[in-house]
Amino acid sequence: MNVLVTGGAGFIGRWVVKRLLNDGHQVWVLDDLSNGRKDNLDEFAAEAGLKKVVIGDIKDRGLLAQLFSEGRFEICYHLGASINVQDSIDDPETTFNNDTVGTFYVLEECRKHNVKMVFMSTCMVYDRCMDDKGITESHPIKPASPYAGAKIAAENMVLSYYYAYGMPTVVIRPFNTYGPFQKTGGEGGVVAIFIRNALSGKDLNIYGEGTQTRDLLYVEDCARFVVTAGYSDKINGEIVNAGLGRDITINDLAKLIAQDENKIKHVPHIHPQSEIPKLLCNYEKAKRLLNWEPQVSLEEGIRRTTEWIRTSHLM
Repeated sequence: MNVLVTGGAGFIGRWVVKRLLNDGHQVWVLDDLSNGRKDNLDEFAAEAGLKKVVIGDIKDRGLLAQLFSEGRFEICYHLGASINVQDSIDDPETTFNNDTVGTFYVLEECRKHNVKMVFMSTCMVYDRCMDDKGITESHPIKPASPYAGAKIAAENMVLSYYYAYGMPTVVIRPFNTYGPFQKTGGEGGVVAIFIRNALSGKDLNIYGEGTQTRDLLYVEDCARFVVTAGYSDKINGEIVNAGLGRDITINDLAKLIAQDENKIKHVPHIHPQSEIPKLLCNYEKAKRLLNWEPQVSLEEGIRRTTEWIRTSHLM
């Protein structure tokens, strides 16, 4: 198939591109490099299946129109977005424009050209998990940050195109994803930052008390879920979760990575009002409809990520 991946130079995006290429598709990438990096795609440069990498903005309607006319896509994996909760609180307008308005512009092109959209949302739209059964897709949502609010608004637009136009769309909500190619600086995820600091002999700083939990999904499991969601008609018009199905406190995560409790420090939370105390995924729907379940344990995922950070000299 001809496939477009917005945000394809990003952390999860490059793994989605890799999987699509391995499956034999023709892949176009659109990315403004605000979160992604061109060198994330370097290893695919010689592959005939990677048709074009376009450096551009999803809010550029002229560029979108040209790209969709040229590409004749069958699926658009829409991963391009502002993804940082703290940034969304400090600058809500940028997040809203990228995540909601930008999604609308991509949707319009998908509608005009009859292209299926797989929309990458987030577990951060959910209210806290109250039990050990995990968060299902019918769990209450809570826009605790402008990031979550913008994603919920975009989700509703995506699903409205399914109901109003019969356009194939699906909303996917992966839980906190980590692994190789994630940034290890302030814009990265907690796992990558902790590993880099541990390898460098630095302290691991935890916001607040560290009792908040996260369900951590290894990036290759996430990419397999994202790509599979595009292949299946069973989930058109649906919202589907993906996660490990196991949560861990940030304190325990730090201990697992640091192997030295003296290196763990607690610092004041920047935006405690947007913290979700417990995140735990119930992925039964993905298992039932897509035959998907995670294959990489947290311990194995951390081992692979540590090795990648060490050999990439990112300490």
